[in-house]
Amino acid sequence: MQVAVVTFDGYNELDSLIASALINRCRKDGLEAFITTPAPVVTSMNGVEVTGQRPMEFVTEADVVLIGSGVKARDVIADDHLISRLSLDPSRQLIGAQCSGALVLARLGMLDGMPACTDMKSRPFVEAFDVTVLDGPFHAEGNIATAGGCLASQYLATWVISRMLGQDAARDVIDYVAPVGENRQTVERALRAVHAGEVALR
Repeated sequence: MQVAVVTFDGYNELDSLIASALINRCRKDGLEAFITTPAPVVTSMNGVEVTGQRPMEFVTEADVVLIGSGVKARDVIADDHLISRLSLDPSRQLIGAQCSGALVLARLGMLDGMPACTDMKSRPFVEAFDVTVLDGPFHAEGNIATAGGCLASQYLATWVISRMLGQDAARDVIDYVAPVGENRQTVERALRAVHAGEVALR
């Protein structure tokens, strides 16, 4: 089970790297995340360079695709060639987006008829695609999910792990990374956010 964490130039470290790190705690169970980039090396919004583990074309074979956010998201969606490399299929893949990553899903037409979560700065640009933006950190319908706010990347990872390996696996991962003394609260908050986001509009 492979996860493509799509990471563009200008990426937000809290989105791509947290989601990837949490999911990779499930390697022993066969779930593995790879930083997936359009160029061999991309540079974060704070100047942190990362070498891609997989090329962009990896998204077509991944079981899960997570679109990270970044300060160049509007440049990404304006680049027809780059967008054409994102061949996604929600009928067989789990697809998630973090913050301004929702712009990419909107550009691909994957948010038609469903609301989304995003960060406050990206909100007006997502709404410009006629997408209703929710005042919440996580929302999922079927195989598509969005998360809003950098630290909501833990909720996106929780959703992926729960869907691929079950809730107990997600609970174990969040419990391991939780601040000492706050394990129960952290696990419950993550699971509650994902559950609420999944059932909100049923």
